[in-house]
Amino acid sequence: MKNLTCLGNKLEHLCSSSCIKVTCLSKSFWCLMVWPFLRFLIFHLNPLWVQICYFVSISFMGFLVLKTLNPRPDSIRPKDLDVFFMSVSASTVSSMSTIEMEVFSNAQLVVLTVLMLLGGEVFLFMLELQIARSKSKKQERIENREVDSIGFELSSSCPRNVVNRIDELGLIRVITVPHNSIMEARNEIKSMGSKDVEYNSIKYLNYSVLGYFLVIHVVGSALILLYLIFVPSAGDVLKNKNLQIQTFSVFTTVSTFANCGFLPTNENLIVFRKDAGLLLLLIPQVLLGNTLFPPCLRFMIWVLWRLSRREEFNYILNNTREMGYIHLFPNLHSFLLVVTVFGFILIQFILFCSMEWNSESLAGMNPYQKLVGALFQTVNSRHAGESIIDLSIVSPAILVLFVVMMYLPPYTSFLPIKDEEKSQRTTNRMRRRESLLENLIFSQLSYLVMFIILICITERKKMKEDPLNFTVLNIIMEVISAYGNVGFTSGYSCKRQLKLDSHCKDTWYGFSGRWSNKGKLILILVMFFGRLKKFNMEGGRGWKLL
Repeated sequence: MKNLTCLGNKLEHLCSSSCIKVTCLSKSFWCLMVWPFLRFLIFHLNPLWVQICYFVSISFMGFLVLKTLNPRPDSIRPKDLDVFFMSVSASTVSSMSTIEMEVFSNAQLVVLTVLMLLGGEVFLFMLELQIARSKSKKQERIENREVDSIGFELSSSCPRNVVNRIDELGLIRVITVPHNSIMEARNEIKSMGSKDVEYNSIKYLNYSVLGYFLVIHVVGSALILLYLIFVPSAGDVLKNKNLQIQTFSVFTTVSTFANCGFLPTNENLIVFRKDAGLLLLLIPQVLLGNTLFPPCLRFMIWVLWRLSRREEFNYILNNTREMGYIHLFPNLHSFLLVVTVFGFILIQFILFCSMEWNSESLAGMNPYQKLVGALFQTVNSRHAGESIIDLSIVSPAILVLFVVMMYLPPYTSFLPIKDEEKSQRTTNRMRRRESLLENLIFSQLSYLVMFIILICITERKKMKEDPLNFTVLNIIMEVISAYGNVGFTSGYSCKRQLKLDSHCKDTWYGFSGRWSNKGKLILILVMFFGRLKKFNMEGGRGWKLL
């Protein structure tokens, strides 16, 4: 028995030492291989390539997890290409669908929620701020290593009173003064102080965006959950579809705030079109997560500055250009963006009500429900893509208006004033000799025309056999919707077939679900291109239209 006890102790010691060795090996692999590669991607590659790697990686990871998990028991397992299409659509917040949403199990819905969360613009902004903080820390460490002998340099190059003053301020380790004058030393100290304020401003901005992100998701999910609990008609819809209320609340909030447009129901929000209260809860989330994010962020920072009087918040408000973030706007620009956003909504709302008030799309709704529904639909036409109507029965004039709205970038604004800084940047750009690559880059519209032509080529057979469904307008709407990461679709109807197919079955996924595999692959490229379009907003400058 004693020998067995000793043998057991030896085995336990051997196992623990082996685990320690395995842990050390895994840590060594991370430190030697993975982490340097990630640092190279983040700190040395162009931001465009960093985001390409990011979206492709999370799309493939989402595809692998969705493929591993089982769909609903009564559903047929979808094709791999369709699963990858849905993963890309969720990570790029496009909400283009080739699979009915009720095919996914609750676990798969959770995966889609995570993908939408990771692909949202506000979440990416938080990652950008975190990377900026890491770069600042790295630069500070480099400067500290370069000035190990700063005490000797100061004593030999500056007067004694300057050295004592710098030492009192605690800057002896983070400043180099290769000058011989007191004034220049003071200027160097002042510049170091501004660098500290800038670094702290990035930190406080990161905390502010994180709070903004968490509050909207928590409050939004709670309000939707309470609505579904206290309004039996809305809750019964989910019970009949065997959907969990908690999953639906979180999924809808994440999708709405990220402006994705996915919902766990096949019909999107058509089944809730008479629930005006639910639609009114979702409208602010749509605006706060995309088109009105910069003005709301600036207003929140102003409130925090008024409450705390911290210098960092004041620095953010007065140095939006210098900080160099696309979501930070000056005061006047923020105001004009708000005016532009609500101006677009008002124009769409008036036209939509005037043309669709008595149409089939709003049939069965009372005037109040029609007003709220029209407002909800027009708000979603920019980038969110949630819908309460069947777009296939909407008048072509409204569809063309929606196409234009989907094409516009989220921060499109009317600026009737001369932007001196932008003009100066344009002048400097014109003065320097542009590279050949810059001249070869096309405009956004040019690429979209190319994509539309390619899809018309891949789907030319179906356009001949089924011309009422495969119209050029429907294809254009699908492509522009994918480019704008919106998700509006005209769908497919078996009733519009010229040659009726007895095996045809109407489904609730998008029009692209009826495309060939080549057409779906092209649309995947369009979704990636649309998600990264901010890097090519100035494309096509080499072409002069006279």
